[in-house]
Amino acid sequence: MSVLPGFGHKSCDESRIALRALGWASVAVGVAALGLYVGRELRQRYKFKRRTPSDFYSHAGDEGQTTEFGMGI
Repeated sequence: MSVLPGFGHKSCDESRIALRALGWASVAVGVAALGLYVGRELRQRYKFKRRTPSDFYSHAGDEGQTTEFGMGI
């Protein structure tokens, strides 16, 4: 009599299939994470190489009410 039904009498083939599926799922998640990381790095380098002189200032290109700031309007 086994304590947990279904876990006591599995054949080696069934456990091998389950471990193989778990292994492939882990590989797929790892490849996806690596792809996201590499893509992010490539995009950051692309954007860094194409920056303009106004990018060196904070809030450069922000659309806001710069003419009325601090005038009490």
